[in-house]
Amino acid sequence: MEGAANHFGRIDVVIANAGVEVVAPMAKTDPKTFERVIDINLNGVWRTFRAGLPYVQREKGYLLGVSSLAAFFHSPLQASYTASKAGVWALCNSIRMEVKHLGVGVGSVHPTFVNTAMLANMHADPAGLKLWEGNKSLFFKSITPEVVVDGIVRGIERRSQTIVIPSSNNLPVRAPGLFRGVIEKFGFKQKNITEAIDLASYR
Repeated sequence: MEGAANHFGRIDVVIANAGVEVVAPMAKTDPKTFERVIDINLNGVWRTFRAGLPYVQREKGYLLGVSSLAAFFHSPLQASYTASKAGVWALCNSIRMEVKHLGVGVGSVHPTFVNTAMLANMHADPAGLKLWEGNKSLFFKSITPEVVVDGIVRGIERRSQTIVIPSSNNLPVRAPGLFRGVIEKFGFKQKNITEAIDLASYR
């Protein structure tokens, strides 16, 4: 952070973006794998915010944690990922109240599936491919990185508390309790869940 501040002259915005995922049922997940996902996805945001706060505070800037729609829609075989992303959402909400008096804004961004190397790796995994059916369905269709970047930039400019990408997902995000049951019933076929469990390797 000090190096970045020295290079640019100041730090107005800090984005905590590092993340990993694993597709495997609890029974086949090594505890160390679970802990690694939580450490990177959740603890990493906290560490980044903590390191960046002194610099952002000077500019009355903005902290942004990259969460996911998984914070609201909890998929099977991804307990570590969904828990970590829900944690990021809660963490941002908590820290926002802590730093408001400093003039610092805090937001969380919740994109759907994005066409990145992470998604390609998930499609290369038989369990991930089976579970999400190649992300072609209405519920889980993927979007381009450019769409996500545009949404994040707009959110930063507005100092948004919650950024949902695409914005068409705003309604289900605002009412997770109502829509979660629908997603679980129609978004995941029990046959696919069972087959994905069988296809998942120990990690």
